[in-house]
Amino acid sequence: MFLINLTYKKPLSEVDQHVAEHMAFVAAHYVSGEFLLSGRKEPRSGGVIVAKVASRERAEQIVRADPFFREDLATYEIVEFLVASTAPELSALKEL
Repeated sequence: MFLINLTYKKPLSEVDQHVAEHMAFVAAHYVSGEFLLSGRKEPRSGGVIVAKVASRERAEQIVRADPFFREDLATYEIVEFLVASTAPELSALKEL
């Protein structure tokens, strides 16, 4: 499992020009089953994605396909983690 932490490095006025394309990118990864959770940070300084992918290389490949990456709008931190505990309604995540 990977946590992908995006931090904007350009003004929101530039980010906003690419939000629709970024959201289509995110939606495609939900369809593929690779994204489990996502959302913007508050205050609005970036976003967070929880991804279920086979390798760090795949997580990096996904990041490189993000329109925000292509347009140099955000920095990305990729953190691999092993799910050890969950709320009862999320217990299936421990088996992924």
